[in-house]
Amino acid sequence: MKKILSLLALMPMVAFAEELNGANTSWILTSTALVLFMTLPGLALFYGGLVRSKNILSILMQCFAIAGIVSVLWLVVGYSIAFAPGNEYFGSLSKFMLAGVMEGSLSGDIPESLFVLFQMTFAIITPALIIGGFAERMKFSAVVLFSAIWLIVVYAPVTHWVWGGGWLGEMGLLDFAGGTVVHITAGVAALVAAIVIGPRNGFPNKPMPPHNMTMTITGAGMLWVGWFGFNGGSALAANGDAAMAMLVTHISAAAGAITWMFYEWIKFGKPTALGTVTGLIAGLGTITPASGFVGPAGALIIGITAGIVCFNAVILIKQKWKIDDSLDVFPVHGVGGILGTILAGIFASDQLGIFSGQGLAEGMSIASQVNIQLIGVLSTFVYTAVATYIILKVVDMMVGLRVSAEEEQQGLDIVSHEERGYDL
Repeated sequence: MKKILSLLALMPMVAFAEELNGANTSWILTSTALVLFMTLPGLALFYGGLVRSKNILSILMQCFAIAGIVSVLWLVVGYSIAFAPGNEYFGSLSKFMLAGVMEGSLSGDIPESLFVLFQMTFAIITPALIIGGFAERMKFSAVVLFSAIWLIVVYAPVTHWVWGGGWLGEMGLLDFAGGTVVHITAGVAALVAAIVIGPRNGFPNKPMPPHNMTMTITGAGMLWVGWFGFNGGSALAANGDAAMAMLVTHISAAAGAITWMFYEWIKFGKPTALGTVTGLIAGLGTITPASGFVGPAGALIIGITAGIVCFNAVILIKQKWKIDDSLDVFPVHGVGGILGTILAGIFASDQLGIFSGQGLAEGMSIASQVNIQLIGVLSTFVYTAVATYIILKVVDMMVGLRVSAEEEQQGLDIVSHEERGYDL
């Protein structure tokens, strides 16, 4: 009898052990570290090398400050808005301050605390991407305030629409790792910010080359590696979906890099390191929404297309439209996210021969899926643009958006932080 009672006492523990998947948990733990690594130090170094030397610390500081602020806001209310049960547009506040997230609580077959942290790293990198649109000219106080409000008003609700049980997810939008949630929102916000705040003094006539391409290439390499966690981890399991997501991510990244390199080589006579790593990021951003749905051959086409389309988008934005999106956030991330979201609806189909993907939902055709993808793109674009514009105007009234012309000339490192990146 004692032996039977002992076995009965152990049953809840056995059931818990069967529910928690150790392999999946280990993989998402690793992926979470990789995604944070993308922002700190990956994106910080990538962006830091692209600006002038007098603004290097301001970029690094903005990335670190955003990481801290977003982490706290995600704890307080961001996660709840994004993932707590609610209506089609917003989660409820039932997860306020992560209420109910305990050591033993699960999200699927991984700890809910891990799911919170994994999603937090996505929330960190998205507003960090936006700073490339207004680099070298926005007040630090404005960056902090804008990023905090934008996370709550834009990022968290759009995340709920797509991944938290909201209307786009229910409609059947394919966005595996953030084409709409991350790249379109960040790209559109950067474009709006660049237009509202205006160009850097001297743009477009005064050359403003990157001050340290070695730093930029180092950061790009970190982003490439970290993206395996970004896309592969979005499977939320250590399985074939994660492996395929990593494979197609790598293929698209490689294709984007070499396409941009050869395109630039043919057009201008020489390939540049800056162009090659920009093509790399374009390939990575474009495959992101499609990474869990397409096959290797489809990923190759997506990467090549990303290199060509994003290359021309950069020229259009800066040279034709004269918009000073300083670090090309919209033409690379925004356009890439739009392109990848649409192409996911095509190459996810299992009716394309060697270019087939994992298959569309039952009863769904390429045309109907692409229609849903377009709805997702347009709704995310419009909501982000309008909300970002309003947030910028509110922040401008509160603290002002832009440093003075004299302060911009002096550089934000000294003006905002009383420090220098280089003691020469």
